[in-house]
Amino acid sequence: MDKTLAWLWLADAVGSACQYARELLDLWPDPEELYESLRAGQVAPPFCLSDGAAARLLDTTPFDYEERLDHCLLTGVDILTPDDPAYPARLRDLPDLPLVLYVTGGKSCLNDRRYVGMIGTRRPSAYGRQAAYDLSLAAARQDVVIVSGLADGLDSEGHRAAVAAGVPTIAFLGTAIDVTYPAANGPLRRQIEALGGAVCSEYPPQYQGKTKGTFLARNRLIAAQAEVLCVAEARLRSGTLNTVSHAEDYGRPVLAVPGSIYSTQSHGTNELLRTHRAEPLCEAADIFRQLGLDAQSEEKATAEFSPASVSADARAVYARLGPTAQGIDALCAATGLPAGRVLAACTELELCGGAQAQPGRRYIAL
Repeated sequence: MDKTLAWLWLADAVGSACQYARELLDLWPDPEELYESLRAGQVAPPFCLSDGAAARLLDTTPFDYEERLDHCLLTGVDILTPDDPAYPARLRDLPDLPLVLYVTGGKSCLNDRRYVGMIGTRRPSAYGRQAAYDLSLAAARQDVVIVSGLADGLDSEGHRAAVAAGVPTIAFLGTAIDVTYPAANGPLRRQIEALGGAVCSEYPPQYQGKTKGTFLARNRLIAAQAEVLCVAEARLRSGTLNTVSHAEDYGRPVLAVPGSIYSTQSHGTNELLRTHRAEPLCEAADIFRQLGLDAQSEEKATAEFSPASVSADARAVYARLGPTAQGIDALCAATGLPAGRVLAACTELELCGGAQAQPGRRYIAL
């Protein structure tokens, strides 16, 4: 028997985010041995499981999952299990670790890198979008892997910044591995995968199980994979703060971008700061200090600016810059880009050492 089949059998029986998953593996680290023992009538289902999970173990077999295994092999979906070296090490100690993780894209970025979670509201302000993008871009240019959920809003900004920097990023889905939600993020997902990033889910292709709570369940994986969790903008009651709670449980430091006291999108982040659940995140250096990264490496990355290393928008703006300071309106007219994209490009060029801001939001080339 292919042991992967035994893992699929066990994972489907206990379900995702099983709070006894770690305890179960301590008792039975090899699901194939558990199946053989149950089939022979030598043992009863593990006591830590619910009655429903125990019944499913007895009513199904690993061979019921051959079609799923074949489908994953044919469609390029990797199946990672806790006994696989490619399985994310930062998830192994979770009490509710995934017994199976489905992955598209690259696997190598899941281990032996530096990881920062970037999360926030799905309906951000322009300020929140800019903060999430700029901070993620600065971190990615330090070869830090951005971890998020590929959702609308600030999750997407974190991933886009990593793509712009040309480095891998990790997305944990709350849907089946073959579903991108929202569908509009399909092109972004393909860019992530093409750059060697990983898109991960606990839910198999063509998943037909429960969907209530799956997005909240995936939040624990974002928090666990991250060494530092950054919140760019969040409301008081949101899934973002659920992820923060997981980070606190795992002992991960939390950073929050201060926002306007008049903005509902910043009420959550400001409350995190007011109650000392988070430290202020005012610049990328705050992230680097938490990671223990050498500031000299940041300066080196800035000094080695090359137009080829930045996004297409940034290259277009850089081509119009010179020693005479130009404002956003002039750059919009010269490039044909809208103001938001020009401002983002200028910020990217600043971070990469290609431009310098002057008073009045005017920029010169370096």
